[in-house]
Amino acid sequence: MGGGNAQKSKMAREKNLEKAKAAGKGSQLEANKKAMNIQCKVCMQTFICTTSEVKCREHAEAKHPKADLFACFPHLKK
Repeated sequence: MGGGNAQKSKMAREKNLEKAKAAGKGSQLEANKKAMNIQCKVCMQTFICTTSEVKCREHAEAKHPKADLFACFPHLKK
């Protein structure tokens, strides 16, 4: 015969564990952390690599009005 409740529960746990492992592969969190490579030199806040100059300027004006834009983001001098 076979197929008791304990066996069904065990199979369900194994199936759910496999689903959880497969779902973890699609996470973007680690990739997003690695892409945070623009950093304000005044407050050390990080921004994603695709951040535009406009967003950097907005941050500098809002958070550091007395500091120069290039003091916050020296990579913009180029």
